[in-house]
Amino acid sequence: MPRGSRIDAVDAVHHIMVRGIERKKIFENDADRDHFLHRLGEILQDTGTTCFAWSLMPNHFHLLLRTDNIPISTVMRRLLTGYAIWYNRSHRRHGHLFQNRFKSVLCQEDAYLLELVRYIHLNPVRAGVVKDLKELDRYPYSGHSVLTGIMKNTWQEVDGILIMFGKRRTSARQAYRSFVEKGIEQGRRPELAGGGLIRSAGGWEGLKQKREEGRYQRSDERILGDSDFVSKVLTKTEETMSKKEIFRAQGMDLDKIAERVSELMKIRTEDVWAEGKQQYIVNARSLFCFWAVRELGVSMASLGRRLGLSLPAISKSVVRGKQIAELKEFKLT
Repeated sequence: MPRGSRIDAVDAVHHIMVRGIERKKIFENDADRDHFLHRLGEILQDTGTTCFAWSLMPNHFHLLLRTDNIPISTVMRRLLTGYAIWYNRSHRRHGHLFQNRFKSVLCQEDAYLLELVRYIHLNPVRAGVVKDLKELDRYPYSGHSVLTGIMKNTWQEVDGILIMFGKRRTSARQAYRSFVEKGIEQGRRPELAGGGLIRSAGGWEGLKQKREEGRYQRSDERILGDSDFVSKVLTKTEETMSKKEIFRAQGMDLDKIAERVSELMKIRTEDVWAEGKQQYIVNARSLFCFWAVRELGVSMASLGRRLGLSLPAISKSVVRGKQIAELKEFKLT
């Protein structure tokens, strides 16, 4: 059965899994890993994306991210494309580095956040990259060592996780470590890697049993959560797609968005398209980018080509445009 399109929700938690093509290595040495983490940190900060957990393995990696206003596809495209170019140049190779599609599972935060943090951070132990928890504590290529306070970085969410284990930092770290230690005996837990109520219900047999008991549940392999959460996500996704389709059916296009921006910001329409660092032009173009991407569904890459801006610049403009729209209470229609 073909996979459904990725659910690219904003302000949502995504469990990301990326493998090397044909399961080949994507990290040959620490220099590769260090470069990847440096690039990841820059992109997370540029896009306002929160990272709760991460781990790097020889031929794959896991991330647990909460998006802000930049779609997860944009975040990952920047990360994977940039790293692949660097890797190929460094190792004098050509061709694809990653499998064609990264795997993304939208997760119910309150029910699964800590379970996923533990699952992701224990990957090096399960795979035998490190032999035990004590060695994991000092392993620099998993977010576990950052939560235990041994390693540091500027882009991983620490306080938001530790506060769930206690108000005092020292005791919270100890409680977190005990929580992770208890997860070692649980094994691989495929229900957390795959997503969907089918797996979290115990597979098809478990779901069938629930239905025989009269408990019908809505499920989707792209989502990890209970039936209500799955329904809400799918409904919201359907509404977002319908909104974009309605705008297009009404003849909304980039020119009309530019006219709306000029009307609201009281500038000439040509100024929306103009290059320049004057604040009024920057603000107008930011609002334009926000509506073009989030309301009309224009890809950031194509918008960047139209405006002569890089993908990172478009990403920042979308974030800035959202802030302007909310502050001024501007609406596209």
